[in-house]
Amino acid sequence: RNMSSAGPEGRKKMRECEGLIDSLVYYIQGAIADHEPNDKATENCVCILHNLSYQLEIELPESYAQSIYMQRRNISSNDKTPGCFGTRSRKVKEKQQDTPLPEEKSNPKGVESLWHSTLIRIYLSLIAKSTRNYTQEASLGALQNLTAGTGPMPFAVARTVVQKANGLPSIRAMLHVSHPAVKKTAVSLLRNLSRNPSLQGDIAREALADLVSILPECVPGSDIACETTASICYTLFNLTQGSSHNARLLLSAHGLPKVIAISMNDSNMFSKASRAASVLLYSLWSHTDLHSAYKR
Repeated sequence: RNMSSAGPEGRKKMRECEGLIDSLVYYIQGAIADHEPNDKATENCVCILHNLSYQLEIELPESYAQSIYMQRRNISSNDKTPGCFGTRSRKVKEKQQDTPLPEEKSNPKGVESLWHSTLIRIYLSLIAKSTRNYTQEASLGALQNLTAGTGPMPFAVARTVVQKANGLPSIRAMLHVSHPAVKKTAVSLLRNLSRNPSLQGDIAREALADLVSILPECVPGSDIACETTASICYTLFNLTQGSSHNARLLLSAHGLPKVIAISMNDSNMFSKASRAASVLLYSLWSHTDLHSAYKR
């Protein structure tokens, strides 16, 4: 567990170690099957996999990177439609987001297991069944790692979490736990998931009201709570930026007074949350059809 957090070279060596990842996955599967998701060894296994999933998209061996990104390169070369910000128009970005991973192997080995749907479902199962905070945080953190970035892997994993594995209820429950680090990681995962336009409707329907409910009435006094608050605001920004319907859901959940209060904080110490709230407010105001509702 300590070695897996030693840096890029350490992660690379451990990913290449024959049988290591397979053994970790096998042990966790057995623990879940035996209804023992809370033992210390399971926690250690999940924490190792969490660390090995960090920056996975960037650090993948060339053979995997070539197969995963071949489709993306084809899209980039075939769709040079000028947009507001150069050749990478919204249409191209959406096509990149919809690029699937290569067909999953029925029996993945080694590093292939790290992004496979089998392990994604294992993480979601542990989030739902384990009561150990470190196991919950590591499972959420592994999914957060896998959904970071802008390539086809993060978006494919996000679709698996939300649409194929029905993971939102388990993640949503973690928003209401008392452990600050677990809550922060759950929000960060939702922030990653909410970047995918095709998933925003599902996320807003299932989790927007929960996100608003855990927004504080003002900027919180601790660093971790402040970072969590900022992440909530950016998640709500992703969900409402292109959807008046989702912005209306935020209004209905009584989120606007909270966002305004957070944005008005003048303390430099906790300006991260205030800046995020201000970005969200600016985005909400862009929905001109809701101006009368805002004023009420």
